[in-house]
Amino acid sequence: MLPNTGKLAGCTLFITGASRGIGKAIALKAAKDGANIVIAAKTAEPHPTLPGTIYTAAEEIEAAGGKALPCIVNVREEQQIINAVEKAVKTFGGIDILVNNASAISLTGTLETATKKVNLMMDVNVRGTYLTSKACLPHLRKSKNPHILNLSPPMNLNPMWFKNHCAYTISKYGMSMCVLGMAEEFRGEVAVNALWPKTAIHTAAMDMLGGAGIEKQCRKTDILADAAYCILTKPKTFTGNFVIDEVLLREEGVKDFDVYAIAPGHSLMPDFFLDVEIDTTAMKQKRHGAVQEEKKLSGSQQEGADGAKVQTESAAAKPSGPVAETFRVIQGAMTEEYVRNTQGVFQFELSGDGGGTWYIDLKTKGGSAGFGKPPVAADVVMSMSSTDFVKMFTGKLKPTLAFMSGKLTIKGNMALAIKLEKMLSQLSSKL
Repeated sequence: MLPNTGKLAGCTLFITGASRGIGKAIALKAAKDGANIVIAAKTAEPHPTLPGTIYTAAEEIEAAGGKALPCIVNVREEQQIINAVEKAVKTFGGIDILVNNASAISLTGTLETATKKVNLMMDVNVRGTYLTSKACLPHLRKSKNPHILNLSPPMNLNPMWFKNHCAYTISKYGMSMCVLGMAEEFRGEVAVNALWPKTAIHTAAMDMLGGAGIEKQCRKTDILADAAYCILTKPKTFTGNFVIDEVLLREEGVKDFDVYAIAPGHSLMPDFFLDVEIDTTAMKQKRHGAVQEEKKLSGSQQEGADGAKVQTESAAAKPSGPVAETFRVIQGAMTEEYVRNTQGVFQFELSGDGGGTWYIDLKTKGGSAGFGKPPVAADVVMSMSSTDFVKMFTGKLKPTLAFMSGKLTIKGNMALAIKLEKMLSQLSSKL
């Protein structure tokens, strides 16, 4: 891990969303230097499912050696931001660093994203970042080495990062555009940079998105805290950069990254918006090959009355292939407990050998699985290649990783999709 140098001693950091997770980790790292931390977050009372409040975070910060100022701030409310900034300046004499960490997420498609979710992501991620920066900048300009650090990604315009969660991507890239614009606008006065993890980070949000067991594929928040510390202790001439945590820390001489892993030696999940070489190749193949397959499938479906023709052809072509065998095992493993605990209907649109439309009904009494459309309307529709489907159901490909890398498209109830992943972990030994 990156050692503390004491460079942030006496500095005042205004951190949004600092009551838990990444924001709190950055705060604790700075606190070890003896920094002043303004905890600008919403949680004043204990949350029923999420850990920590602004007051428990303040206790931890002061125990680590820093001074804490807990402020109730919903970044959707401009006046709350202004009030907290004024209180910070009055308490500590100024602001040296702003960390825009507060963020909202909904990994849903355009038609599945409720307007209130769109508003939430735009208000917190884009507007909140912009308004907090605006409120802090007059004070930052008075500091000797001022920094703004946004927890946002490099703007990768690969369409795969838009198609599954367009609104979320727009909102995170909005934070990144603040970096682009403000870095130039305040060049020579205030450093403005972005920081993003190379791998998934274990937070309460990741637990909700990935379900049980996801933490083994994640790193601790410590890696982002170390990377942020490295950025914030650089001179203000270091500006306009989109930094990836591992890349920066390697440049700084860090060699042991197992210390950051939740489960050292376990494979790690790449984070959103970063193309991994193997996944990029898969994406290109999908664009130039599978697209044609999808067109053929679409044409065949138009020939039949309601898809019956393409279903018959697919079943006849590969009745005992890996996909059919997988569904046979799934059907045999069905239990009333699975149905009772899941209460969802899953439809799979598969391309390639043994492809077509398949389903798993875990809602109707007794449950069922097989070829064709489900007996009742699907709650979730998943699209992927037949090869990746078999890998997913035999435990060789994690559904979360498939989704994040663009190999799997999900439409419908995301919570049910996560339930299916839990069922897969129980079924994989039989497949």
